[in-house]
Amino acid sequence: MPKAKVAIFISGGGTNMAALLYASRLADCHYEVVLVASNQEDAAGLNLAKIEEIATFAHSHKGMERAEHDAVMERAAQDAGAEYIVLAGYMRILSEEFVSRWTGKIINIHPSLLPKYKGLDTHQRAIDAGDSHGGATVHLVTPELDSGAILEQVRVAIMPGDTTETLAERVKLAEHQLYPRALSAYLASKETVRD
Repeated sequence: MPKAKVAIFISGGGTNMAALLYASRLADCHYEVVLVASNQEDAAGLNLAKIEEIATFAHSHKGMERAEHDAVMERAAQDAGAEYIVLAGYMRILSEEFVSRWTGKIINIHPSLLPKYKGLDTHQRAIDAGDSHGGATVHLVTPELDSGAILEQVRVAIMPGDTTETLAERVKLAEHQLYPRALSAYLASKETVRD
Protein backbone atom coordinates (compact mmCIF):
# COMPACT_ATOMS: atom_id res chain seq x y z
CA MET A 1 0.00 0.00 0.00
CA PRO A 2 1.50 3.40 -0.93
CA LYS A 3 2.51 5.60 1.98
CA ALA A 4 0.92 9.01 2.54
CA LYS A 5 3.13 11.85 1.31
CA VAL A 6 3.87 14.52 3.92
CA ALA A 7 5.58 17.90 3.88
CA ILE A 8 7.14 18.91 7.20
CA PHE A 9 7.24 22.62 8.05
CA ILE A 10 9.98 23.70 10.48
CA SER A 11 11.48 26.95 11.77
CA GLY A 12 14.58 25.76 13.62
CA GLY A 13 16.74 22.79 14.51
CA GLY A 14 14.26 20.20 13.33
CA THR A 15 14.61 17.55 16.06
CA ASN A 16 10.96 16.49 15.69
CA MET A 17 11.39 16.57 11.92
CA ALA A 18 14.39 14.23 12.31
CA ALA A 19 12.35 11.86 14.49
CA LEU A 20 9.56 11.87 11.89
CA LEU A 21 11.99 11.36 9.02
CA TYR A 22 13.85 8.42 10.55
CA ALA A 23 10.59 6.77 11.65
CA SER A 24 9.30 7.09 8.07
CA ARG A 25 12.02 4.67 6.97
CA LEU A 26 10.69 1.87 9.17
CA ALA A 27 8.69 -0.82 7.38
CA ASP A 28 5.47 -0.34 9.36
CA CYS A 29 5.30 3.46 8.97
CA HIS A 30 2.36 4.84 6.98
CA TYR A 31 3.97 8.02 5.62
CA GLU A 32 6.95 9.23 3.65
CA VAL A 33 8.54 12.68 3.83
CA VAL A 34 8.55 14.39 0.42
CA LEU A 35 9.58 17.89 1.56
CA VAL A 36 11.03 19.78 4.51
CA ALA A 37 10.10 23.47 4.23
CA SER A 38 10.93 26.44 6.44
CA ASN A 39 10.19 30.13 6.90
CA GLN A 40 13.82 30.51 8.08
CA GLU A 41 16.41 30.16 5.33
CA ASP A 42 19.12 29.26 7.86
CA ALA A 43 17.05 26.69 9.81
CA ALA A 44 19.45 23.94 10.90
CA GLY A 45 16.87 21.26 10.15
CA LEU A 46 17.14 22.03 6.42
CA ASN A 47 20.77 20.87 6.42
CA LEU A 48 19.85 17.54 7.96
CA ALA A 49 17.06 17.05 5.41
CA LYS A 50 19.49 17.78 2.56
CA ILE A 51 22.06 15.30 3.89
CA GLU A 52 19.28 12.70 4.12
CA GLU A 53 18.36 13.48 0.48
CA ILE A 54 14.95 14.97 1.23
CA ALA A 55 13.82 17.90 -0.91
CA THR A 56 13.93 21.23 0.93
CA PHE A 57 12.37 24.64 0.48
CA ALA A 58 12.89 27.89 2.38
CA HIS A 59 11.26 31.28 2.05
CA SER A 60 11.40 34.03 4.66
CA HIS A 61 8.08 35.42 5.86
CA LYS A 62 9.63 38.85 6.50
CA GLY A 63 7.90 41.66 4.62
CA MET A 64 5.04 39.39 3.51
CA GLU A 65 1.40 39.23 4.50
CA ARG A 66 0.54 36.02 6.38
CA ALA A 67 -1.73 34.65 3.64
CA GLU A 68 0.85 35.51 0.97
CA HIS A 69 3.60 33.58 2.78
CA ASP A 70 1.23 30.69 3.46
CA ALA A 71 0.51 30.52 -0.29
CA VAL A 72 4.24 30.26 -1.07
CA MET A 73 4.67 27.44 1.46
CA GLU A 74 1.52 25.70 0.25
CA ARG A 75 2.67 25.83 -3.36
CA ALA A 76 5.99 24.21 -2.40
CA ALA A 77 4.13 21.43 -0.56
CA GLN A 78 1.80 20.85 -3.52
CA ASP A 79 4.69 20.87 -6.01
CA ALA A 80 6.36 18.14 -3.92
CA GLY A 81 3.17 16.06 -4.09
CA ALA A 82 2.36 16.37 -0.38
CA GLU A 83 -1.04 15.13 0.76
CA TYR A 84 -0.55 16.24 4.38
CA ILE A 85 1.31 19.05 6.13
CA VAL A 86 3.05 18.25 9.40
CA LEU A 87 4.15 21.12 11.64
CA ALA A 88 7.30 20.39 13.63
CA GLY A 89 8.45 23.50 15.45
CA TYR A 90 6.96 25.76 12.78
CA MET A 91 6.70 29.07 14.60
CA ARG A 92 4.02 30.65 12.44
CA ILE A 93 0.28 30.82 12.93
CA LEU A 94 -1.34 29.73 9.67
CA SER A 95 -4.07 31.81 8.04
CA GLU A 96 -7.66 30.63 8.35
CA GLU A 97 -7.92 30.23 4.56
CA PHE A 98 -4.87 27.98 4.42
CA VAL A 99 -6.09 25.81 7.31
CA SER A 100 -9.56 25.55 5.76
CA ARG A 101 -8.13 24.31 2.46
CA TRP A 102 -6.27 21.54 4.32
CA THR A 103 -8.96 20.54 6.82
CA GLY A 104 -8.01 17.26 8.50
CA LYS A 105 -4.65 17.31 6.72
CA ILE A 106 -2.49 19.56 8.93
CA ILE A 107 -1.05 17.94 12.04
CA ASN A 108 0.86 19.65 14.86
CA ILE A 109 2.59 18.74 18.09
CA HIS A 110 2.19 21.01 21.11
CA PRO A 111 4.28 20.83 24.31
CA SER A 112 1.44 20.55 26.82
CA LEU A 113 -1.44 18.26 27.70
CA LEU A 114 -4.08 20.10 25.70
CA PRO A 115 -6.57 21.61 26.31
CA LYS A 116 -4.28 22.96 29.06
CA TYR A 117 -1.79 25.68 28.17
CA LYS A 118 -2.46 26.60 24.57
CA GLY A 119 0.08 28.98 23.05
CA LEU A 120 3.53 29.70 24.48
CA ASP A 121 5.42 29.20 27.78
CA THR A 122 3.67 25.87 28.36
CA HIS A 123 6.30 24.32 30.65
CA GLN A 124 6.53 27.30 32.98
CA ARG A 125 2.76 27.54 33.16
CA ALA A 126 2.50 23.85 34.14
CA ILE A 127 5.22 24.29 36.80
CA ASP A 128 3.61 27.48 38.15
CA ALA A 129 0.24 25.74 38.41
CA GLY A 130 1.76 22.97 40.53
CA ASP A 131 0.80 20.29 37.99
CA SER A 132 2.13 16.78 38.56
CA HIS A 133 2.69 16.29 34.82
CA GLY A 134 3.46 18.21 31.67
CA GLY A 135 3.56 16.49 28.33
CA ALA A 136 2.88 16.73 24.63
CA THR A 137 -0.17 16.50 22.39
CA VAL A 138 -0.44 15.62 18.70
CA HIS A 139 -3.53 17.29 17.26
CA LEU A 140 -5.21 18.37 14.05
CA VAL A 141 -4.82 22.04 13.18
CA THR A 142 -7.94 24.21 13.03
CA PRO A 143 -8.27 27.99 12.66
CA GLU A 144 -8.47 28.30 16.46
CA LEU A 145 -4.98 28.00 18.00
CA ASP A 146 -4.18 24.59 19.55
CA SER A 147 -7.85 23.59 19.56
CA GLY A 148 -8.12 20.83 16.94
CA ALA A 149 -9.03 17.20 17.64
CA ILE A 150 -6.47 15.47 19.86
CA LEU A 151 -4.91 12.40 18.24
CA GLU A 152 -2.58 11.26 21.04
CA GLN A 153 -0.89 12.57 24.19
CA VAL A 154 2.02 11.54 26.37
CA ARG A 155 2.45 12.57 30.02
CA VAL A 156 5.81 13.60 31.46
CA ALA A 157 6.24 13.86 35.23
CA ILE A 158 7.24 17.24 36.63
CA MET A 159 10.06 16.69 39.12
CA PRO A 160 10.78 18.80 42.22
CA GLY A 161 13.07 21.64 41.21
CA ASP A 162 12.24 21.38 37.51
CA THR A 163 12.86 24.49 35.44
CA THR A 164 11.37 25.30 32.06
CA GLU A 165 14.59 24.00 30.49
CA THR A 166 14.81 20.69 32.37
CA LEU A 167 11.14 19.89 31.80
CA ALA A 168 11.37 20.94 28.14
CA GLU A 169 14.29 18.54 27.63
CA ARG A 170 12.29 15.53 28.85
CA VAL A 171 9.14 16.58 27.00
CA LYS A 172 11.20 16.81 23.79
CA LEU A 173 12.34 13.18 24.26
CA ALA A 174 8.70 12.17 24.73
CA GLU A 175 7.69 14.14 21.62
CA HIS A 176 10.20 12.24 19.51
CA GLN A 177 8.50 8.97 20.51
CA LEU A 178 4.94 10.26 20.27
CA TYR A 179 4.88 12.25 17.04
CA PRO A 180 5.91 9.59 14.51
CA ARG A 181 3.62 6.99 16.08
CA ALA A 182 0.60 9.30 16.32
CA LEU A 183 1.08 10.56 12.76
CA SER A 184 1.48 7.06 11.35
CA ALA A 185 -1.62 5.82 13.21
CA TYR A 186 -3.69 8.77 11.99
CA LEU A 187 -2.62 8.26 8.38
CA ALA A 188 -3.25 4.51 8.63
CA SER A 189 -6.82 5.31 9.69
CA LYS A 190 -7.18 7.60 6.66
CA GLU A 191 -5.91 4.80 4.35
CA THR A 192 -8.58 2.47 5.71
CA VAL A 193 -11.23 5.06 4.83
CA ARG A 194 -9.71 5.45 1.35
CA ASP A 195 -9.69 1.70 0.55
